[in-house]
Amino acid sequence: MTAPGKDPATPRPVARQRRHTLSFLEEIRSFSPVFLDTAVDMTSIREHRAAARAPGRRYSTTAYVLHTAARVLARHPEANAAIRGRARPRIARYEGVHGKLALDRFLDGQRVVLSTVLRDLEQTGLTGIQDRIDHFRRGDPGTMAEFAPTRALQRLPWPLRTLAFRAGTRPLGRRPAVMGTFAVTSLGHRPVDGFYSVGGTTITLGLGSTADRPVVRDGRLGVAPLMRLSLTFDHRVIDGAEAADVLAEIKEGLESFKDVGDEDVCTTSSS
Repeated sequence: MTAPGKDPATPRPVARQRRHTLSFLEEIRSFSPVFLDTAVDMTSIREHRAAARAPGRRYSTTAYVLHTAARVLARHPEANAAIRGRARPRIARYEGVHGKLALDRFLDGQRVVLSTVLRDLEQTGLTGIQDRIDHFRRGDPGTMAEFAPTRALQRLPWPLRTLAFRAGTRPLGRRPAVMGTFAVTSLGHRPVDGFYSVGGTTITLGLGSTADRPVVRDGRLGVAPLMRLSLTFDHRVIDGAEAADVLAEIKEGLESFKDVGDEDVCTTSSS
């Protein structure tokens, strides 16, 4: 019941700039998500970041996670995969590891979530990954060529938009270029300890904030920078033990981080 003296809210259409999000959410209804999480000691990351800092250069937590997760998934092809079909399901396992990155951006004045795919991350060094992240964070999504397919999708009416999205994302051969083989999304810039997201890939990583918290080491109480890292996996593709191995190895890789000097080259596509 409307309160006295208050007019009821007037419904209005969903902003055109958010229509691609609706198409994505409709498409992932078939997922069977299961959620895991862990705490990561980010001491090594802080030390590496401080040692590597140069004028105009700062590595983000997201870059470290993309770098580490790509190398872990290269060792777990069962998780670097996608599934399609119900009566006769098929699974495709991919050689390349391509990370889908969620971005908080403004498009024509509307705050939206956009995503882009950073390809071949298992072959890309930390600097190359950060360069690509910076490219998308600094660019204008209203004019960037990489987001032209998304802008075109937003202009389509609902039936055609749904068909176009399915045509671009359902074929297993196209999925790595459009959806990536794993996804990373972060709310670590806000006081959010942890969250769980379904990114349309078999593995989705969610990054919370890093904060100094009490820890116990060798029976002694201390303080360390901890980050809550969540992993959502599609149970149709892998089981919990495999997902737990992936999460544990990402945690270990971050806690003992070393940039091995891989070629800093990265190609991109976006969705």
